[in-house]
Amino acid sequence: MHLGPSGLLYGQSSDLVAGGQVVLSQTWGLGRAASPAILLDTLMIPTYALALSMLLLVISLVKASRAYKALRSKLFNFTPSLDEEDSNDRSTQPIGFVDEMRHHITQHGGLNIFIGRLIQLFGSVALLCLSVASAILSERNASHGLFDIFKKRDKKHQKGSHPSFSDEEWLELAMCLFYLYTTLLAIVSVAGTAKRGRKASWHFAILFLVTFGVYSYRDLFPFATYTLEPLDAHEGWLLWAKVSLLFLVGVVVPLGIPRPYVPVDAKNASIGPAPEQTASLFSLVTYSFLDPLVWFAYSVPKLDKDELPPLADYDYASVLKSRSFPHLDTFFGASKRHIFFGIMRVFVQEYIGMGLMVTLQVFAGFAPPLAINRVLRYLETGGENAFVKPWFWISLLFIGPTVNSFAFQWYIYLATRTLVRTECIITQLVFEHALRIRMKASTASSGSSASGTTTPKDRAQTPELTPPVGQHDIEDTLTDSQLGEGTHSREETLREGSPSQSSQTGKGKAPQGKGSAPSEASQSTQVPGLSKLDEGDENLVGKINNLVTTDLGNIVDSRDFLLAVVYVPIQISLCVAFLYAILGWSAFVGLATMIALFPIPGYVAKLVQTVQTTRLKKSDARVQSITEVMNVIRMIKLFGWERKMNDKVAEKREEELIWIWKRLLLDLANATANFLIPVITMMATYSTYSMSVFDMLRDQLHFVVFVITQSITGKVSLDRINDFLHNTELLDSFSNETPEIINEEEAENNADKIGFKNATFAWSSESTDGTLTPSKRNFLFRIEDEVLFKQGCVNLIVGPTGSGKTSLLMALLGEMHYIPSTPDSWYNLPRTGGVAYAAQESWVQNETIRDNIIFGSPYDEVRYKKVIHQCALEKDLELFNAGDQTEVGEKGLTLSGGQKARVTLARAVYSQAKILLLDDVLAALDVHTSKWIIDKCFSGDLIKGRTVLLVTHNVALALPIADHIISLSIDGRIVGAGPVSEELAKDHALVEEVKGEQAALDKHDSEVDPPAPGAESKADGKLIVAEEVEEGHLSWKALKLHLTALGGNHPLLFFSVFVLGLALAEILNTVETWYLGYWASQYEGRNPEDVDVFHYLGFYSVLLGVSCAVYSLAFVIYVFGALRASRELHRRLVEAVLGTTLRWLDTTPVSRVITRCTQDIRTVDGPIAIGLWWLSEMTMSMLAKFVAVLVFTPVFLVPGIVVAAIGGWVGQIYIAAQLAVKREMSNAKAPVLGHFGAAISGLTSIRAYGAQSRFVEESLTRINRYTRAGRTFYNLNRWICIRIDIVGSLFSSALAVYLVYFQKHNASNTGFTLNMAVGFSSMILWWVRVFNDFEVQGNSLERIQGYISIEQEPKPTNGGEPPAYWPASGDIQAEKLSARYSSDGPKVLHDLTFKINSGERIGVVGRTGSGKSSLTLSLLRCIFTEGEVYYDGIKTSTLNLDALRSKITIIPQVPELLSGTLRYNLDPFDQYDDATLNDALRAAGLFNLQSEMDENRITLDSAISSGGGNLSVGQRQILALARAIVRGSKLLILDEATSAIDYKTDSVIQSSLRNELKGDVTLITIAHRLQTIMDADRIMVLDAGCIAEFDSPKNLLQKENGRLRALVDESGDRAALCTMAGL
Repeated sequence: MHLGPSGLLYGQSSDLVAGGQVVLSQTWGLGRAASPAILLDTLMIPTYALALSMLLLVISLVKASRAYKALRSKLFNFTPSLDEEDSNDRSTQPIGFVDEMRHHITQHGGLNIFIGRLIQLFGSVALLCLSVASAILSERNASHGLFDIFKKRDKKHQKGSHPSFSDEEWLELAMCLFYLYTTLLAIVSVAGTAKRGRKASWHFAILFLVTFGVYSYRDLFPFATYTLEPLDAHEGWLLWAKVSLLFLVGVVVPLGIPRPYVPVDAKNASIGPAPEQTASLFSLVTYSFLDPLVWFAYSVPKLDKDELPPLADYDYASVLKSRSFPHLDTFFGASKRHIFFGIMRVFVQEYIGMGLMVTLQVFAGFAPPLAINRVLRYLETGGENAFVKPWFWISLLFIGPTVNSFAFQWYIYLATRTLVRTECIITQLVFEHALRIRMKASTASSGSSASGTTTPKDRAQTPELTPPVGQHDIEDTLTDSQLGEGTHSREETLREGSPSQSSQTGKGKAPQGKGSAPSEASQSTQVPGLSKLDEGDENLVGKINNLVTTDLGNIVDSRDFLLAVVYVPIQISLCVAFLYAILGWSAFVGLATMIALFPIPGYVAKLVQTVQTTRLKKSDARVQSITEVMNVIRMIKLFGWERKMNDKVAEKREEELIWIWKRLLLDLANATANFLIPVITMMATYSTYSMSVFDMLRDQLHFVVFVITQSITGKVSLDRINDFLHNTELLDSFSNETPEIINEEEAENNADKIGFKNATFAWSSESTDGTLTPSKRNFLFRIEDEVLFKQGCVNLIVGPTGSGKTSLLMALLGEMHYIPSTPDSWYNLPRTGGVAYAAQESWVQNETIRDNIIFGSPYDEVRYKKVIHQCALEKDLELFNAGDQTEVGEKGLTLSGGQKARVTLARAVYSQAKILLLDDVLAALDVHTSKWIIDKCFSGDLIKGRTVLLVTHNVALALPIADHIISLSIDGRIVGAGPVSEELAKDHALVEEVKGEQAALDKHDSEVDPPAPGAESKADGKLIVAEEVEEGHLSWKALKLHLTALGGNHPLLFFSVFVLGLALAEILNTVETWYLGYWASQYEGRNPEDVDVFHYLGFYSVLLGVSCAVYSLAFVIYVFGALRASRELHRRLVEAVLGTTLRWLDTTPVSRVITRCTQDIRTVDGPIAIGLWWLSEMTMSMLAKFVAVLVFTPVFLVPGIVVAAIGGWVGQIYIAAQLAVKREMSNAKAPVLGHFGAAISGLTSIRAYGAQSRFVEESLTRINRYTRAGRTFYNLNRWICIRIDIVGSLFSSALAVYLVYFQKHNASNTGFTLNMAVGFSSMILWWVRVFNDFEVQGNSLERIQGYISIEQEPKPTNGGEPPAYWPASGDIQAEKLSARYSSDGPKVLHDLTFKINSGERIGVVGRTGSGKSSLTLSLLRCIFTEGEVYYDGIKTSTLNLDALRSKITIIPQVPELLSGTLRYNLDPFDQYDDATLNDALRAAGLFNLQSEMDENRITLDSAISSGGGNLSVGQRQILALARAIVRGSKLLILDEATSAIDYKTDSVIQSSLRNELKGDVTLITIAHRLQTIMDADRIMVLDAGCIAEFDSPKNLLQKENGRLRALVDESGDRAALCTMAGL
């Protein structure tokens, strides 16, 4: 007896089975209950589904009712929203029947969808008719066949008798009702509204799919058995008509019709939705919607980014933000829990879907071993007592893997969609949080609580922030109702960090803060304050970069943790159950062994976490090092430090590689454990039967440890992001803490004032415990009493260098931590009228000049032209071919310092802000331009009536336009505040300063060098070259680069050992599997006791041990090569960038270089290294399996080659599209990172203008471009997987057919062959995938290769090393020196011949474009030169560049400093002792500017931020001079920059230059003012690249019609200049 499909036993009772159908032994009259057996009949399943469908529809109708919405509104304070779709349906009323039908069809998704639903309607009606016909025929047959029975019953029940139905008739009636219900659903789907039509269509499709499944079970499955018959065969042709219609209506139509586009926001529906949004279900699960893209990419050489499929609206960054931020960002209402739980909450639906797919995949994955087991049983028994025919099991070899593939690929589709969305969300989350952080701040060390934790617990405490008038930032898409009651919108949260809507009253944190010295420098890079030099501070920028590159990559790589949680446990449970069915209790012995051994991989996983944490810290340090090197690369090149800096970066890289090595060894330990545990388990169970299941068990253990390792890596990175979000110090305005002392009444009374009262400010909110040394630069900026600024006029802020003028502005802007000193403390900066800010170190975006000035405000041509005129930009724009459409380049490299300053000023003036904070904008300008700005701009109509807070050193110049003045002392205290006349009357020191500066102004009248344009601009204004995009496949040149580095000095030996080791390991693995089958065959026809188990077990153990040892050896050898390749590629990349020309650096954004040093190097370290190993291993494994199949089935050579060829062909089609998309994906990442960098460098300016929301929108736009490429990239992977899987399944199924029906093998060899075939066919997919992935990841190799091949300066040679004594003097001689900026560019210097004696002081003057800077660069060989230059008698062209440049020191206008201590800046390579360094600081004049008793004084241990951003320009000049003194160069070139510093500092520097330099030091000064060089030994006057004059000042002034004499005569200080010259 066998169990029948209906759940009844066939042959159990003659009255249950009659002619293949169930006939009931009793009947009931109409109105009585049917027999209980009918409720268990499979034909009742559609009726149960119908009942469930009706219940769900009733629930949805109730929820849509007004009464329910009103009740919900009352109980939960819920505001119901209008159904936008239905309102849209009703909004347009078409005229006429045709228009109405057209509109109706459009609303339902288009003609194809409407026709599909009509087919469903007609099909349902047809099935209803067929069911009625079946019922009638059934009644007739029953009446005819049971006539005699009814007669007997009529006699027996003459009273009260009535007609009765059989159970069969009840079932037919139920099916009639079912089809009637589905017909009603079909009518609603065709005639109802769009929303109701979709719902009805889904119910219809599911009901018909269930019904088709029922009929397949009842009437199709019996054909696959030897004993069963179709249950409904008595219906004849009606049955097959029903089944055909069910297949058409329930399977074909639902799979084939497109899905209607349902916009996320009905008001903003996409004009052209993404193909995946409208693709049919069949197209979606087979990814056929990508076919047009794939074939198009295959037919063209290059795929443009605009030819990618459009981004689905549910993947828009703004939509993802509105969906996720309420669960992730505490400023949007999220709780302060670990970010992991927030991400899980956001993607709960996706993970439920993935869980279901994983479960389905597990069960489908057992189809092949089950099928092999049944086929082998059939072969062993010769088909005796077989119930199911072998072709069914063979078909399962195709259906099982295919279903498995569909489930797994859909899982990965959901996972990769979640991956890209997570990248988008976390990138935006980190960006928006970075807009709130205090740039001095650092994340707290792991495990410690930071006092700077400032994420709000209560959103009600987050201040409302209102945008300044005139700043038209893009409105946030989030509304309060969308975010939940009480939640601030992004505009409120991310506006300028002011503590109240109307003012910035004192709201902050109470604990005393620690900080650092005030600074004159801009806050564009890092806020002032010589911060505590710890790892967090030092690496903050590098850490933020790493968070959105390396860490984000690790997080998305760990997305498959669900497989370890769901997939593997179910899979292992089924494996054990399967083995138990075959082996009995011994299967549990194996399970116990496995559990006992599992702590081993657990221990390894713990080690992985420790190693990964340290490795990421080392990566942070390397990235920070590279970032800083790129930020000061011009200084490095001018100083000849390329080799030494490369060594320092290489040292960081080496530390990182050590931990990568440890990580790879742990991976090997994992792999070994994964290999041995199942083997030991297998031996423990004495397995002799099922090789496939043990292979699956081994795979699962390998996979679970891999997933756990990946998950641990992701957890480490997720912890780092969580730490950044929760433990990074924020501005006071984003803090949930309030000061201990706060007087709300005082704050309210002073809401309209600008100023302070009894306030203290620090650069950090961290508490000061008094244990820090003075070198840590603890500083509190104190405001005693009340200081008010006068509104509606110009307020001057003056004081010596380092007195805290910039700190005062920063305090007003809320960038410093506010500490109330007394109960009546307050500070305020009204925001209602808007605030504009211009930093001293001008911050510009990589946009056009016009965009930088307008800065998001509406374009007003009249106002714009007036601003250009008043800011003296007209002549500058004329110099550019593209005018104001010229791109300024990264960090404004197209512009000179003065031009950047005026663009920054123009931005502030153009804005509608009522309050302007200008931080020493005159510093970078020459006197003539400064006077123009004072006369035309500050005295003009655009400034009139606006409040201006002007920090300046040019007190004398600015006094005429000022009404109010604030004076600071060197210790940072305010010593005077009031009207100008009053302060001058009582402050004698200020009067003396004004007099000194007036004298300097008089000398400045001799200015001869108006600001020059920077790098030449192209006609279209584009300076930055477009990023390179390779075409076609991975180039051999790039692959060779990696393989050469991999092989090292002995490539033949390396690859021979590596390949032979892998091949031997795979051959041994195949032999192991065959040996198990051979061992099993020994039991056939023999008593089990006669088989020597230990003999076979011992030999098997030897095979395993040798295999494991060989594999491990091959892996270790490969790891050595991989690390060598990582080291070599990184070294060559850094060397190439450090060794390139200045021109290349001018046209290449730093973000591109950093992307290659982070993202692409990470790819080389990970995906490329591992990918090549996998590719090699899988190639060997496939060859071994294929050869094994051919040994037993040679006829399958041709089919195997055909399958491989098809796989290769499909792979080639796929890779054409995938490479193009991957390249676009890589290129789309750099703009996101570039935007990050630009925003962080201009953080203070962005917050001052309240422009955060606009930068947030720009970030969303750039992320959308990346997401568009990312989604397409991962979907293309699914496209190839499905197709290769199907091809592989066909191969294994065809082989099974051949082995069962056409070949005679014993069961052992047949099982082995099938096992190898299934393995080979499944590996085809993975081989093509891994190969293609390797080629795609190889895009990083191309990008690195492209940068290794950039233009280079001459490399050092042994012959280029100068003698040890050189240079003994500063003698310089030039012969016919010419120069040009590019090899084919015009000459900028023409045949210069001159001689400068050692120890001479030479001045170089000339008008703009005369060649002064070009002369400097040519002496250093930074540009292409012709002719000869002799330095101390040796041709510079014969010297190595680093040797030449290390012996010449240049001090540029704005010197660049490195982050680290002052000692590190003076002596980065530890060559001098502290005494030498202190002597140099003293000689440079630093100690003249600070008191010995000053606790804030700068010392060798003082920390310098990157670029020297926490020092004033004057302090940086002094430190640069000290560095020059330490270097002891015989030739010193000074690009004069004293206009940027105050009179006292200027005097100190000039004195040091005259008195502290040794007598044999030659000084060449590029003069901007005649006063500076009139006492020089000789003056060189340049004109159009030629030497016009070169003689002593005295002789030149006596020369009739001389150029210098003409310049002196034009100046306003001729007499003083002549006196200096000795006339």
